[in-house]
Amino acid sequence: MKRYIAKRLAMLVLVLIGVSIITFVLVRAAPGDPAVNLAGQHANEQVLENIREKYHLNEPIYEQYFIWVEMVLQGDLGRSIASHDSVTSEISSRLPMTLELSIFAIIIAIVVGVLAGIISAVRQYSKIDYTVMFGALFGVSMPIFWLGIMLIYIFSIKLGLTPVQGRLDVGIELNRITGMYVLDSILTLNWTAFVNSVKHLILPAVALATIPMATVARMTRSSMLEVLRQDYIRTERAKGLSERAVIYKHAIRNALIPIVTVIGMNIGVLMGGAVLTETIFTLPGLGKYIYDAIMAYDYPVVQGFTLFFATVFVLVNLGTDILYGYIDPRIRYE
Repeated sequence: MKRYIAKRLAMLVLVLIGVSIITFVLVRAAPGDPAVNLAGQHANEQVLENIREKYHLNEPIYEQYFIWVEMVLQGDLGRSIASHDSVTSEISSRLPMTLELSIFAIIIAIVVGVLAGIISAVRQYSKIDYTVMFGALFGVSMPIFWLGIMLIYIFSIKLGLTPVQGRLDVGIELNRITGMYVLDSILTLNWTAFVNSVKHLILPAVALATIPMATVARMTRSSMLEVLRQDYIRTERAKGLSERAVIYKHAIRNALIPIVTVIGMNIGVLMGGAVLTETIFTLPGLGKYIYDAIMAYDYPVVQGFTLFFATVFVLVNLGTDILYGYIDPRIRYE
């Protein structure tokens, strides 16, 4: 296992080098001039030249890349052209918001998706099965931006059950420890802030979880149906085990491998979907940050975020592969 992890970490470095090169080239191939965006359309040429010199925009692209890589190896992702703030510190300050949203979303996706998939498989071709599969198809087909707007319109504007935007109502005090408001309210025993922060988080979490939840439900159903047709399941039933014991003690664990794979892949989808979700619900997370940076042609922010996102995605995939060995003892990495 240790050799396998070491090889995967070596491959991770190669993947990140490839991602950094592709991102660097594509960002600079995009139309527009960050110096003009920063100084304005009517800025004189001397001002524009000073900005380009400050951010090495006049250098050949390969020199710009090596300058940036040298900074990254020192733990510095550069400085935003628009705000002049450190990209590393900006990502660190906004990460708790995106992490909290993603955790809530993946919990919703796993709990609802797995349960719906199991029930659908056990009740195959029943009304419940058709309803679950229709809901899964609907969830996969719905764009996040449309679903988010509909949720705001129904639950916030029409019913008034949840806030429209933000993380916490004005006037509610909260001592921030981790930056994740729900967790901080629990740690400080601030139940008023806990209820309010959950109300602010529930709609964006549901909007973000819809597509992964539908995918997990469909994969769970497919995997469970395959396992339920195996000979050892028939043997367990012939021994007189109750259907509940057969399902929850034997079938689910053997169906987990493809389900875990889908969940691991969807963690990346969640962080990508957070860009739209945070923009719609005006949440100050990484998604909103990168959206604003793209609109402003802020090269260092786009490059730094992409590299950070790629690192998280590859590490999640590595963690998923390692988890296989604990779920199924038959799997061994040599």
